[in-house]
Amino acid sequence: MTADPLAWETLERRVAYTCPGFDIINESVQLPDGTETEFDYLSEPASVCILPFTPDGDVVCIEEWRQAVDRISRGLPVGGIEPDDDDLEAAARRELTEETGHEAERLEPLVTVEPANGIADVSLHVFVAYDCRQTAAQQLDHNESIRTTTVAFEDLLEAIVDGEIRDGRTVLAVSYYQLSNP
Repeated sequence: MTADPLAWETLERRVAYTCPGFDIINESVQLPDGTETEFDYLSEPASVCILPFTPDGDVVCIEEWRQAVDRISRGLPVGGIEPDDDDLEAAARRELTEETGHEAERLEPLVTVEPANGIADVSLHVFVAYDCRQTAAQQLDHNESIRTTTVAFEDLLEAIVDGEIRDGRTVLAVSYYQLSNP
C-alpha cells in the first residue's frame, strides 16, 4: 500500500511532558518534501460531552471555573473516559451524574469529532441525554468547581449566537443538535 503523498513519516516519538489529564508528545518527523523537523501535540484520552434534556425540554447546564481563561464558563457536562467505563455511553452517564447529580432515562450518540486535530489527538463523543432528573448530589473531582443550572434550549442557543457561551464543545454539541433537528 502506497502512503498518501501528504503523509508525514514519524521517525521518533517521546513524551516531552506529562501531568494529570494529558501528555505533550514530541515527534521527529519527515515531511513529504524530505525535510526533517519536530512536531509537538497534546495527547489526552477521549472524552464525552452530554447535552442533557429534562422531561420539560430544558437543558441541564454547568457553570465552571476555567483557570486557563480566568473566568466562569457556561456549558455542558464534559469529561474524560476512565478505565472503569465499560463503553462510551457508560462514560457519558457517569460524567452526567458526577457533574450534575442527574441521571438520564436514555442516551443517544449525536456525533464524534476531533475538535483540535491540528494540535491535539483527542476525540470528543457527543451524546444527547433525555428525561434527565436529579437523583443524587454532585460528585466532583478535587479540582472541579461546578454549579448546575437549567435553561430553556432556545435560551441556550441564543447565548451561543450572542457569544455569551464560548466553550467550544458546548457550541459544537448544541449547533450540531440544532442542525440535525431543524
